[in-house]
Amino acid sequence: MNSYKDITAKAEAPSIQQPTGIFLHGLWELTKPRLSLLSVFTSSLGFLVHFPFNYQFSVFISLTVGTALAAGGAAVLNQWMEREEDSIMPRTSRRPIPTQLVEPEFALVFGVFLSSIGLIVLWVGTNPWACSLTLLTLVVYLLIYTPLKKRSPYATEVGAISGALPPLIGWVAASGEPSIYGWILFGILFTWQLPHFMAIAWNFRHDYCKGGFKLQNLGNPNGYHLARKSLFYSFLLIGFVFSPFFVESSQPTPGLLYFISAFILSIYLLIPSIKFLISSDRDKSARKLFFVTIIYLPLLFATLVIDRFI
Repeated sequence: MNSYKDITAKAEAPSIQQPTGIFLHGLWELTKPRLSLLSVFTSSLGFLVHFPFNYQFSVFISLTVGTALAAGGAAVLNQWMEREEDSIMPRTSRRPIPTQLVEPEFALVFGVFLSSIGLIVLWVGTNPWACSLTLLTLVVYLLIYTPLKKRSPYATEVGAISGALPPLIGWVAASGEPSIYGWILFGILFTWQLPHFMAIAWNFRHDYCKGGFKLQNLGNPNGYHLARKSLFYSFLLIGFVFSPFFVESSQPTPGLLYFISAFILSIYLLIPSIKFLISSDRDKSARKLFFVTIIYLPLLFATLVIDRFI
């Protein structure tokens, strides 16, 4: 198998000085803006779900900016760590580092800079809890999940821990400390990620095999065990979604709007999850499940926030 250096050496040699606009675009792409936006979105929702609404607007701004910087920095460092694998897989071979748009050394410095500034903003502008949980997110994502992807299919659960912390970070930014409701938000996002990522792992299984990742290897090559795990976590997700109605908390119980929306969305998720398990065309059912999970999460969280304000 060709090494990263062999492959990049075959690429067209870049000009001595990249045009500024192209270079800046490469830096922007390194931050994985769509994925980073999800972290900002869920942390903001975790903040807004807290009740009563007695917090300062400056704290919310600090949370948003700090989370965006830390998430962007984590994405950059992840691509720096996986630059050889990215150069092999067709899905990722056009990223800024494999195409030599951004040098690996510069990406490393850029990622550390963004993450550090994000932590500083959260420490100064929110509270130590929010900053500490963000640091934990970076440690789990970069030092545990990223190397574990090449060793175990259960790296997905580890990665889901770091991916589920943003709403809890938003919650503690508003409340000052974790509580059962904040952990419920964590549980919702943790369990949502598993059917979402299982669908991705199956659809891009050939790419992952080329890169040496084990995410799609779960029991057998036809994807049955992977689909079974997806369905299991879909049911667990529904449990977390409805748990606010059954746990004692200082927060008010969600209203009828959230209950109806959660019920409809749960059925909407369960159908493709079941089809992913039993369908003879697992590729098609995995794609359907992937799109359903994308729609599911923002609608659920948005309804929860709206329910708080009415």
